[in-house]
Amino acid sequence: MRSIKRILIFLAVFIIAPQFLFAQQTQDKEQSKLYQEQAQLMIEGSLAFDDIRGVMVLAADADTTNIKANFDAGELHLKTIGKDLAKKYFLRIYRQDPDYRFDLEYFIGRSYQYGLAFDKALNFYTLYKDKLTKKPNYAGKDKVDMKEVDRRILECQNGKEFVANPKNFSIVNIGREINSEFDDYGPVLNESETEMVFTTRRRDGNLNENVAIDNVPFEDMFMSNKSGGTWARAKNMGTIVNTPTNESSLALSADGKTLFIYRDEGLGDIYFSEKADDGTWSSPEALPGVINSSYREASISITKDEDVLYFSSTRPGGYGGSDIYMCTKDSKGEWSRVKNLGPGINTEYDEDGPFIFYDSKTLYFSSTGRKGMGGYDIFKSTLINADKSEWSEPENLGFPINTPDDDVFYVSTKDGVRGYYASVRDDGMGYLDIYMITVPEEKKEEPVVAKNTDPVKEEPKKEEPVKEEPKQVETVAKEEPKKEEPRKEEPVKEVPKKATTQPLTYIVSVVDATTKSALDATVKLQGLKDNVVVGVIPQGAGVFQFTITSATAKDYRLSVEREGYVFQNLSVRIEGKQKEAKTVNKTVEMRKLMVGVSSILRNLYFDFGKATFKDESYNELNKLVTMMQQNSGLNVEISGHTDAVGSNAFNKQLSQLRANAVKNYVVGKGIDVRRITAVGYGEEKPLASNDDEEEGREFNRRVEFKVLK
Repeated sequence: MRSIKRILIFLAVFIIAPQFLFAQQTQDKEQSKLYQEQAQLMIEGSLAFDDIRGVMVLAADADTTNIKANFDAGELHLKTIGKDLAKKYFLRIYRQDPDYRFDLEYFIGRSYQYGLAFDKALNFYTLYKDKLTKKPNYAGKDKVDMKEVDRRILECQNGKEFVANPKNFSIVNIGREINSEFDDYGPVLNESETEMVFTTRRRDGNLNENVAIDNVPFEDMFMSNKSGGTWARAKNMGTIVNTPTNESSLALSADGKTLFIYRDEGLGDIYFSEKADDGTWSSPEALPGVINSSYREASISITKDEDVLYFSSTRPGGYGGSDIYMCTKDSKGEWSRVKNLGPGINTEYDEDGPFIFYDSKTLYFSSTGRKGMGGYDIFKSTLINADKSEWSEPENLGFPINTPDDDVFYVSTKDGVRGYYASVRDDGMGYLDIYMITVPEEKKEEPVVAKNTDPVKEEPKKEEPVKEEPKQVETVAKEEPKKEEPRKEEPVKEVPKKATTQPLTYIVSVVDATTKSALDATVKLQGLKDNVVVGVIPQGAGVFQFTITSATAKDYRLSVEREGYVFQNLSVRIEGKQKEAKTVNKTVEMRKLMVGVSSILRNLYFDFGKATFKDESYNELNKLVTMMQQNSGLNVEISGHTDAVGSNAFNKQLSQLRANAVKNYVVGKGIDVRRITAVGYGEEKPLASNDDEEEGREFNRRVEFKVLK
């Protein structure tokens, strides 16, 4: 009887399940179609790509077989932010219909390139190049020319080199007194580094009553002063320099009295405003003379003596789309002589964002050509001959300042030790944030060298010739220098051998926590405090090799991410360089995102007794956002927890506010609010005893996420 029941149940499920599945698939397709129609209406209404992308992602995720929706979702990512996420949607198409578009492999390669996965990008670029070679006469609109593909391949080859050998730069977010949850960019400073003007599209403090078509306020310029090494909270510069539409900061003179501004007049012109002794700014005026043209002038920099201007322009007669020019004053003190900087700086590609250093000889600028890794890269060149306009071969500032995306508008401090620019990075508070770049000083190993050289001085072989020579020929002084030369060179040759240290090799292996099988992932290692990036060389099969060149032991942040898994943000302490070659192995186990899986956001920090984030929290928050973006079907609970200090009611309220703060941040990054539930548990779910601070209460104060669906 029981067997008959089991058979009947099996038959019922066998008959009903396909019908239910079909009904679900039909519902998903209809939902996807509705989202597509909504996105199309937004396009026709000229709404921002950011908003359209969010709706198109819903359409693509509702029906992964919807080819058009998935392509549009991928393309919109490439046009906005999260460019490395575009591959998810393009690969869905590639698996179903690799011939959907002639240039599909090229688009996949672009997304991998933005994500620093250069080997995978090269693979797809090569596939597209082979296709193009077989069909040289193809003339469809979805064709990418061979020249452009070859350029992308070169960029990936450069990128592999730069990422494996990063420059020793510390890149630190300058904090919430300057940056906001919106775009902040275009930092310019005076010579003393006490004043900063920058451009922002934040809502708080913006003077514009209306918003642009992307539903975000127009650009306004803000200003901040630094005292005691700390930047004050930035304030709007006022209606004299800011208008009801866009204007952005381009440059500030060394004395801080002349501000250069970009405005959308014509195709783009440069204006200037002067600061009076009482600190007020004059109404901006267009630069006189021959600098502005009927074409686009978008950036400018002025020498300390204010006799030479460097600016970018798309005017005819250049070497590429946008070139860098210089303009000098004539005998009357007027800007009149404009000259292209020539092929030593300009290429057939675009050059922009010039910054002339305080020595009036060193030029920083950005280019989409030369030895770059994608988009605009920042380069450095020195003026060799002013009369002939000869410049040294431009040097790429390297990774991590430069990335496969646009890196532009770099400015330096007078001492050259620090620089400022805007970038989208893991610890960003908004989209574009302003960062300070510093070159850390390595600890010298001279004491070790001194100890190693002591025995060298006592070697008898070096002293014997010196004692014998004077006895043999006392009057021949001319021959003595020849006999002494070996005595001077021998110690120099032997000292480096005894002082040599070897970089430490740090091997990270990523595996599935359950199966222990190797996993391909995105793995990064950088200094915990200074953000100095460590070079990485993927070894394949989930293995990544890092080269540690720090002189001493140091704390690092090891981050590991993979679609379908809980991200890891680990604090690790690693030894410095060694006397002999040494390898340290680290295995990271990744847990699959399954219902019930939870994880503590360990690097999330709040101001005491408040629900406001500290600056060091944004790296963890952005990892959570990325995980939600990569896994579109993921629904989570964000839970806040406290220790038992204080009243139960206060702890309950505080934990709820902190959970809400995390939810609001993630939603503000474009994640559907319906995918996140925020709950404050107060002191109800301790992980340890509240009797001790370090071993108990510290662990209990936390925020977690738990997979609900």
